[in-house]
Amino acid sequence: MKFVYVLPGWEGSAADSRVLRDAISRTHGLKITNGKYYMADNGHPNAEGFLTPYKGVRYHLNEWSARRPQML
Repeated sequence: MKFVYVLPGWEGSAADSRVLRDAISRTHGLKITNGKYYMADNGHPNAEGFLTPYKGVRYHLNEWSARRPQML
């Protein structure tokens, strides 16, 4: 895991989208490089630089691994 930005000071009950908006709006805040994307949870809308999973779809790690699961 690699942390690219840390924004301390928000209480745990703050909405994720509000904290993200604050991080992006700061002078030396979170910068989104063109052509790069951050994976976000369903609490965020799909926006430039952010990808969220489809609502109602379950994703499994074995679907994305290089080695496919064996069929029985």
